[in-house]
Amino acid sequence: MNRPETPEGWQVWDLVGRLGGQLRVLPGAVIGWDMSAALALGHALGVPPLAMAELLPVIEAVMVAKLNEQMERPNG
Repeated sequence: MNRPETPEGWQVWDLVGRLGGQLRVLPGAVIGWDMSAALALGHALGVPPLAMAELLPVIEAVMVAKLNEQMERPNG
């Protein structure tokens, strides 16, 4: 249902999978990705800047919400 539909979308999705170590966190909460690092990595991988600008913030918002929900559960 939410699969990327374009080559650029697939490139961004691949980039997202590589951003696990680029999280910005506070004690007890994830606040987002280090976007400078995300954009630099995307640039190095040849991801179109427009695709990153359009898609990364939307994906980041969902990622932050889901990770924070998991952290709030008793069994994490």
